[in-house]
Order: sequence, then structure tokens, then C-alpha cells
Amino acid sequence: MGNQLFQEARRFVEMAKSADPADRDSVISKAKNALSSAYANSTIAEQSQLQEMQNELDQLK
Repeated sequence: MGNQLFQEARRFVEMAKSADPADRDSVISKAKNALSSAYANSTIAEQSQLQEMQNELDQLK
């Protein structure tokens, strides 16, 4: 099944990328929290992907 926190982080990042501009800050905040939670419980390979997702979020601002 994979790392549930990792999957949740990916889902929140995707939501942030498609969020309405009025809701974007809130969704980005939730995505960052999900990324932080997932990072602590992930493999090195997952951490690399999570870092890429973090970079994507940083570009949304």
C-alpha cells in the first residue's frame, strides 16, 4: 500500500496546484503540514520526492 503520509502529502500538493486563488494559502498550508509529517516517516527516495513537492509549493506563492 505504501506510505500513507506520503500519499496524503502528494494529494494535498496536487490540491494546492489546482486550488482557487482565494483558497490557495489555506491549501498550501495544509500541504506543507502534510509534507512535514510525511518527511519524518519516509525513506530516502520518498524524501527526495517530498523535497520536489515542497519546491512545487514554493513556486505557487
